[in-house]
Amino acid sequence: MKKRRTFAIDLPEEDEAETFPAGNNTPEVPSAHPRRSPMAAAISENAASLRDRTALEAQIRAENDALAAEHVRMKKLGLIVDMIPLGQIETWKLVRDRAKDDDFELSELVKSIREIGLSNPIRVEARDDGKYELIQGFRRMSAYKALLEETGDAERWGAIPAGILPRGEGLEGLYRRMVDENLVRKDISFGEMAGLALNYAKDPGTAQMDPDKAVAELFASAGYQKRSYIRSFIKLVDRLGEDLKFIQHVPRSLGLKFVAAMEDRPEIVTQVREALKGWDNHSATDELEVLRQVIGEETERPGLVAKAAPKQRSGKARTVFQVQTRTGAAKCTASNGRLEIRLDRDFSTVDRASLERALRDLLDGLK
Repeated sequence: MKKRRTFAIDLPEEDEAETFPAGNNTPEVPSAHPRRSPMAAAISENAASLRDRTALEAQIRAENDALAAEHVRMKKLGLIVDMIPLGQIETWKLVRDRAKDDDFELSELVKSIREIGLSNPIRVEARDDGKYELIQGFRRMSAYKALLEETGDAERWGAIPAGILPRGEGLEGLYRRMVDENLVRKDISFGEMAGLALNYAKDPGTAQMDPDKAVAELFASAGYQKRSYIRSFIKLVDRLGEDLKFIQHVPRSLGLKFVAAMEDRPEIVTQVREALKGWDNHSATDELEVLRQVIGEETERPGLVAKAAPKQRSGKARTVFQVQTRTGAAKCTASNGRLEIRLDRDFSTVDRASLERALRDLLDGLK
């Protein structure tokens, strides 16, 4: 049996210096980043990417929330502007305070918009049917319509910049918006403002039925003296609004004098009507001459009023009341020779025979 040979191996002590093979005297330095497996590296990279994406998504959500809040704020202020086709804008909700057939300055506005564009967008209110209701900017929209008709360029003039007001604001607030914008116009007349107050009181959508109180609501931004003048002109518009085609041209001094004279001598109303009766082609100057003549002012054209009319019967000149019907509240105004009914309904869609029959029954039922 052979004996195993035992080899003596001397192991170095721990504190002895290491020796290296010849030709390789550089000690191996351990890596600060130990090498990872491909799977571990992929997992680490995916985790970092997920953290970055989550942070980015949170930042985008915060920015979107801020933009949405700003959009809502600007929408409430009517500062969201879009190009609205003219055919989608209606003008039936508010009675305008601007005479539609006698705007000599519209041509100047048309020229300005054609040359430099529209400086101030109109204001509209969104409707449930997808259309819009005009609140401010009747003349600006009229200028765009004139330019469209003149040029036929629907791409340039077929739509108008409009600030879109949110739905839900009361009719009184919308009237006030229109009035406050127009108060800054130097050319708006007391006749126009008085006519607006009358129409506001007659509108079935408003709670106010007294034109004098309507002045306080509509023209709250105006001074006391100006509101007093408007109330005086209401009497002129109420009595002669159907007879004077150019009531917006009546100057303040003449209007106030005529109202004062009318209260003392109601017959001058009939004198004015008789003087203008059948005079279809008369001008604004003609009407002013008639008004001056009946109150005794000197005029350049005497003789327009041929004779004094018989004195009218004294009494209440106008009665305003409201009647509840199946289709809503109807505001009624009754005066000498005139009965007006305002109801939120399109009477043009009612059969003419039905209208005539209803009117006949109404008049026959009066004592």
